[in-house]
Amino acid sequence: MMSQRRGIHLDQSELLCKKGCGFYGNTAWQGLCSKCWREENQREKQKQIQEDWALAERLQREEEEAYASRQQKTQSQPSITPFSKFEERKTKEKSSKVNTVTKFFIPSTKTPPKKDVPPFDTQSSPSPSSSTSRQSSVDSDIATQEFIDFLKPLKSGREIFKQCRAFTETMVYKRDIGADELSECVQDSYQNLSERLQTQFKGSSDQVECIMDEVEKYMMTRLYKEAFCPETTDDEKKDLAIQKRIRALHWVTIEMLCVPVDEEIPEVSDSVVKAITDVIEMDSKRVPKNKLACITRCSKHIFNAIKVSKKEAASADDFLPTLIYIVLKANPPRLHSNIQYITRFCNPSRLMTGEDGYYFTNLCCAVAFIEKLDGQSLNLSSEEFELYMSGQASPHWPLTSGATSSSSNTALSQVHKRLDLLTGLGERQERVIEKARQLESDLIDWTDEVEQKVQSVLESFPPDMQNPPAPTASGTAAASSAIDSDNVENELLPPPLQPQVFAG
Repeated sequence: MMSQRRGIHLDQSELLCKKGCGFYGNTAWQGLCSKCWREENQREKQKQIQEDWALAERLQREEEEAYASRQQKTQSQPSITPFSKFEERKTKEKSSKVNTVTKFFIPSTKTPPKKDVPPFDTQSSPSPSSSTSRQSSVDSDIATQEFIDFLKPLKSGREIFKQCRAFTETMVYKRDIGADELSECVQDSYQNLSERLQTQFKGSSDQVECIMDEVEKYMMTRLYKEAFCPETTDDEKKDLAIQKRIRALHWVTIEMLCVPVDEEIPEVSDSVVKAITDVIEMDSKRVPKNKLACITRCSKHIFNAIKVSKKEAASADDFLPTLIYIVLKANPPRLHSNIQYITRFCNPSRLMTGEDGYYFTNLCCAVAFIEKLDGQSLNLSSEEFELYMSGQASPHWPLTSGATSSSSNTALSQVHKRLDLLTGLGERQERVIEKARQLESDLIDWTDEVEQKVQSVLESFPPDMQNPPAPTASGTAAASSAIDSDNVENELLPPPLQPQVFAG
């Protein structure tokens, strides 16, 4: 292991486009921004078209030369007899009839879907994804209504809605189109509409950006099923690979990544939990802008956690390792598909500049780092890294010469800890039982003492009459005198008051 720890350092210039245009680049675009990537892609396509034209012309010339040579050989050969020509024509007619009849029984793959008549199988029996389809339809209806309400105050709102609706309907029926082609069509639509709005709203870039946000929300909500993780790509396969990779790296600690975060502080722990929640929530959003908003909130929680831990503003060198740590702890679902979806269909201006673009570029760098993570990146030897990855050892276990001895030592230490714990629990139980017995003895003594005191009081004051006679009307005065005679303190009482008569 290296004696001096080195953190994950990323120069800010590495986040920018390799063409030097000043915008943020992206690993999915080979380090270029969306603008330079589109230009480079267009040049490649033009070059490919020219090569295809050259190839087509060469093949056409070769075909013409071969045809000319066949004609010359035909003229040099003797003429075919009329009977042989008749047989040849008969064979061709027969084969053409067979092909024509066969076509009636082969379903056509180029038949466009009918809009008026719904498919019968969807009416008779629900498909396994019927609930998902219904939810998608509800979301599309809500997005359409919100888009219409937004465009009502605008003069050109009707034209914008017609253009967007026509485009989305066209894209929905292009089932066999590739993800890159669909992305290019969507980006072209963004660019054309943005240029029209720029000429219409001169000097009002904020309004144009607001309209483009609503356009993106409407279009991508309707195209989400076709655009997210399409079957023509290997996005799902890469999602599973990244998820498996992150699960295998569960042993990576904060110290290995040099993350300046102290999770013992309640506010820091709360920020970490919120950051994990936000990056997981990204998968539930349908609009690229909303997915970016989740990444932005996650990043702000990370900056807050670093600030509270260090008691100073966080730097870029602090942010990237912490973001990697959050991604490893969260293991977000369909991470690759979400990144590709944002890359392909988000408004390009949002990815090239601003805090959304910066945080998204850092997330792409974090995922690339996780995919290429090795022992050197974590200041570990290759042997230690392989032991941790295979699960034969853990950073929390003492490493020995072999994985087996390490595992046995760890098991023995755990057994000793459990035995010590059981011994302590036994001693505590004995003390509790002893105190309970002492309490029981004290209660018995207290009961006996109370009984003795009550008995002594009863013996010192014996009752003279156990069954006194019931008082009568004639003997009321005698009973009263008897009661007064029993009173020992009568002599201390004052004399009774005598009635006095006053002459009126």
